[in-house]
Amino acid sequence: MDLELAGKRAVITGATKGIGLGVARAFAREGADVVIVARSQASIDDAVAGISKDFGTIATGVAADVATEAGCADVLAHVAALGGCDILVNNAGTGSNETILEAGDDKWLEYWNLHVMAAVRLARGLVPQMATRGGGAILNNASICAAQPLWYEPIYNVTKAALMMLSKTMSTEFIPMGIRVNCINPGLVRTPDWENTARELSGEKWEDYLQSVADEHASIKRFGTVEELADFFVFLCSPRAAYSVGSTYFVDGGMLKGL
Repeated sequence: MDLELAGKRAVITGATKGIGLGVARAFAREGADVVIVARSQASIDDAVAGISKDFGTIATGVAADVATEAGCADVLAHVAALGGCDILVNNAGTGSNETILEAGDDKWLEYWNLHVMAAVRLARGLVPQMATRGGGAILNNASICAAQPLWYEPIYNVTKAALMMLSKTMSTEFIPMGIRVNCINPGLVRTPDWENTARELSGEKWEDYLQSVADEHASIKRFGTVEELADFFVFLCSPRAAYSVGSTYFVDGGMLKGL
């Protein structure tokens, strides 16, 4: 299936490892130019070089902390200099570990800026650019925890739920400009972070630990791969998904236990 993405430009945050890198590579595979956003210039250089070598598409990068106004401004300036973009994937984020009674305001605000305000600030700057290019798509990467929370990360649960609602409200505001907005709530996806956590907890038996997590939580009894999730991201951002507006998709191997 031709996803009609050749010549499009996609901006992906948190794009030098895990899901973000997988998404950037999937866009490049389909012929799109990509803008890699992350905090580390060295990791950006590696990602850009790999994409350029493997797919021959145009890849650029900007080192920026999108949890800050200044970082978002750097991204907006970089993309404007390229002539705008057609696709924005808000992927930057991280898990947390705290209790409501013990977590201070600073931690709540840190995650609010990273998971919610980054998406607000980037949309506020990029949507006008996208509109002048004829429209496009925004995809926000939330989490199954937005709807089925884990007890040990209340801040993550709350801010990802807010991102899911933000996606819905963005969709109604931006669709008159030809910009579709959707949200994905992934379940268990085998990223380097998951593997590192498993090694820390279980040592040499880390593969067994991951399998036990999958057995407990996912009906499919395995973790999803980054590539499986990235393919879904890219399809939703393509003209092939033109009637998908304001939806949230659970890509979780049956982990969600409600309707």
